[in-house]
Amino acid sequence: MYRKLLLHLGAIAFFMILPFAVFSQSRTITGTVTGSADRSPIAGASITINGSPGGVVTDAGGRYRITVPATAKQLTFTFLGFSPRTIDLPAGNELNVTLSQADNELNEVVVVSVGYGSLDRREVSSAITHISGKDLLPVSANNPLMSLQGKVAGLSITNTANGDPNSSPSLQLRGVSSRNAGLGPLYVVNGVPGGNIDNINQNDIESIDVLKGGAASAIYGTRGSNGVIIITTKKGTSQSRMFYDGYASFDYVTNRLENLSAQDFLTNRVQNNKGQDYGARTDWMDAVTNSPAFSQKHTLQLSGGSAKTNYFASADYRNAEGIDLRAHKKEYGARISINHTTDDGIFTGTLTVAPRYMNTSNADQGNFNNALTLNPTYPIYDNQGKYNYINTGFFSNNPVENGKLIKSGGDIKEMDINASLKANILKNLSSTVTISEISRSARGMDFSPSTLSTIVHANKTTQTNFAKQNQEENDQKNIEWTGNYSLDVNKHHFKLLGGYSFSAYNYKQFSAQNYDFPFDTYLWNNLGSGLYNGGAAGQGQSAVGSTQNSSRLIAFFGRLNYDFNNRYIVTASLRHEGSSKFGINDKWGDFPAVSAAWRISEEAFMKENLPWISELKLRADYGVTGNQDFDNYRSLLLYGGAGYFPFNGVQYQVYGPASNINPDLSWEKSANFNAGVDFALFNNRLNGSVDYYIRTNKDLLGDYNVPLPPNPQSQTFTNVGTMRNSGVELTLNGTVIKNKDFSYNAAVAFSFNENKFISFSNSLFQGAIFQDVGSLPGPGSPGTIQRIQEGHRIGEFYTLRSAGVDETGALLVYRKDGSVVPANQASNDDKQFVGNGLPRVIASMNHSFQYKHFDLNIFLRGAFGFKIFNTPAFYLGTPSVQADANVLKSAFDSKSKYSKLTNSATTSIASDYFLESGSFLKIDNISLGYTQALKTRYLKSVRIYTAGRNLHTFTKYTGGDPDQIQVNGLRPGLRTNRDGNGTLDYYPSTLQLIFGLQATF
Repeated sequence: MYRKLLLHLGAIAFFMILPFAVFSQSRTITGTVTGSADRSPIAGASITINGSPGGVVTDAGGRYRITVPATAKQLTFTFLGFSPRTIDLPAGNELNVTLSQADNELNEVVVVSVGYGSLDRREVSSAITHISGKDLLPVSANNPLMSLQGKVAGLSITNTANGDPNSSPSLQLRGVSSRNAGLGPLYVVNGVPGGNIDNINQNDIESIDVLKGGAASAIYGTRGSNGVIIITTKKGTSQSRMFYDGYASFDYVTNRLENLSAQDFLTNRVQNNKGQDYGARTDWMDAVTNSPAFSQKHTLQLSGGSAKTNYFASADYRNAEGIDLRAHKKEYGARISINHTTDDGIFTGTLTVAPRYMNTSNADQGNFNNALTLNPTYPIYDNQGKYNYINTGFFSNNPVENGKLIKSGGDIKEMDINASLKANILKNLSSTVTISEISRSARGMDFSPSTLSTIVHANKTTQTNFAKQNQEENDQKNIEWTGNYSLDVNKHHFKLLGGYSFSAYNYKQFSAQNYDFPFDTYLWNNLGSGLYNGGAAGQGQSAVGSTQNSSRLIAFFGRLNYDFNNRYIVTASLRHEGSSKFGINDKWGDFPAVSAAWRISEEAFMKENLPWISELKLRADYGVTGNQDFDNYRSLLLYGGAGYFPFNGVQYQVYGPASNINPDLSWEKSANFNAGVDFALFNNRLNGSVDYYIRTNKDLLGDYNVPLPPNPQSQTFTNVGTMRNSGVELTLNGTVIKNKDFSYNAAVAFSFNENKFISFSNSLFQGAIFQDVGSLPGPGSPGTIQRIQEGHRIGEFYTLRSAGVDETGALLVYRKDGSVVPANQASNDDKQFVGNGLPRVIASMNHSFQYKHFDLNIFLRGAFGFKIFNTPAFYLGTPSVQADANVLKSAFDSKSKYSKLTNSATTSIASDYFLESGSFLKIDNISLGYTQALKTRYLKSVRIYTAGRNLHTFTKYTGGDPDQIQVNGLRPGLRTNRDGNGTLDYYPSTLQLIFGLQATF
């Protein structure tokens, strides 16, 4: 027993002494970490001991000190943006290391988000475009996706009012895909489908992945038909960092429409009895323009922590003016992300909170058009200094008065919350639960005072001042569970994903309005003090309104990724999804997808015979996606107000069926095929991809005529119709020059799209073979100018075909029989297909230069092969425009074909005479920066930069900037309003100058 006790005590003593013995053999390594470009110290670089979880980071001077055990062999040095280095320990105690800046080459490990997970770019087998956050150009835009414009082949981004800080862009991927459902892609923000793109600061974006192929999008089922854009924001790291980015921007009106000056008006209009001289000399366009419009934005980011617990925090402030008298936007936003991993590494928790507040003053886009048409001899103010009452021209109002006195604004509050918990059950098995909420509350306010000249001149005693408030609330709650399992068997690699998704959507709206307030100073803050109350015998139906609707979405999904020796890759997925929007007989659907890839460059015969091919991968994929982006309750029998019924002297509200029931209402289905090639040549100096796609959209949603009875209404909302898009996309990236001090990289993105509308009908519902769209407004009755017809492309202009101008100044057109007559003698039956407003080609080219501390970026962008209807020329560009209205200078320019149309008999008749080529090439963005690393204790580096946007446009279009005309949707090539009809409303294009400062602390 004694002997056993001595043995135990000896063992305990041995294990107590052992750590001291090991520690006595450890040593301390010191040194400095610098960058290869300028040998400046790198602060915050990580140094870890290979095979050990411990590590340190460098201080502000790039210095480090680390204690290593005797068993350690190597140290690894890493820093964001630099290539990592693993170095053997020296014989001594000093080790200085130089890190080289990482290159964006294909052999670099680039992580691509593929939906519910990520893959190495080399493992991807479908059409996905990856954009790094540092590749986003500096653009002072209201929406972060504007910086993506032109960088993704097949993605069309347009904004018809860039100078309005409250405008939003329209996005369309691989052509128009629907008649009555949504056309925009699904946004996934940090893994949450349906993310709020407005609540993202561009500086916070880590990467953007665009899922274009159906096989990639099918994992999102009924929301994947229009493509998926996955946005990943920055997360915390163990490297402590503080970053500031601030800029000021100035927007100047460019490519503006030019109307007659006062002197030109006197010469060309007054002397020809087409106008009167009221004595003033007013530049109405200048009077309603705020140029330059000033904006500023500031962003502060903090990140740091440890390998186990880290954070990322960002705050931003933006104050932006529009180029009109009223538009303005002020916003405050923040994003906080915290990540924590338990000591045993089993659990990882993440929490992200992103609030944002916006205060807006809305632009009146009609004011510029009003200014274009007003007689320039009319004064802004009368003899008493008050705004002049104007009742001549196209629009009887004073646009300066409207811009300064009529108010329209909003308060918008947004909040995104996302929390997840990941359990690493085994080394190759994990499970993640994510809960999130996306909420938006928007309050709109409108007011017009009683002092408006139109009210005072009319001596109105009722419906004088007016105020309105409108409250909208959107809320989306999500719960998602995913499980991931991986298995490697020799050269066989498997990755299995399974999951469940639940989303609940809710919308609420309330509005109230009134007239005749005792004081204009109340604005919209005392609606109860108004006396009008909607009118009509005390019934205030138009004074108040409210609604609420909701929907639910449930899905089960799975995906298997397999590759053999990183050479043969196969991916298959299936989503089983149900939506409360669908009819009772068709609540659920299945969305399968499969893709495959062959990395030929990994074959021995390629490596031996064609060593200049660094990467060559063939891909093909097929997937079925859906579109359920339409209003709630469309499958149900809804009741609504149907007037009033008198009974015993009392008026009773009558309710009746307001819609037809459709138990078979379902999602629009899209069958997608994609074939592509990814390649890298000459040691990755040139890389890119080529894709061919064909997408057939079936069961398009629309309203179809049905008999009365048995149906209570004459139309039913149902699935009918087929459309097809096909095209080719090309992306090229090349390192043209690369040496120690100078580098030049070029990138090209090219897309060609062909569209065809196949059918309006099916076996159950029969529709007409065409639909006339694009109705033009008055004056006159121009009618519609576009037609959607079976067998034709979307965007077909359908008007009279012009045959020139006769000696009387009348427009001549061809009749269907080929004869030529004045346009006023032709009929609608003589209309023909005369052109298309859908661009066939969209292309861009980026040139990136770096010389020592300087960087220069030149970005060109264009669209080609389409027509635009010149709305300003049609209404304001001819000498025959109605009397006392101003016109464009082109109306009296002998070089302009529109100056020939002097006969008022054909003034309001639309024809292809007003169609012009919309093709353009734009110097879209030039940015120049200078970066200086600093060796101070408090500041690591400073970068100053300047940028110019929309610097010049090469085009033959004479109606302003062709990029301001919408080419997405069902009426491309036509200036339209929110209802999709033609409009004279006009918001000038702007040239933007940006001056900015970035600092890293």
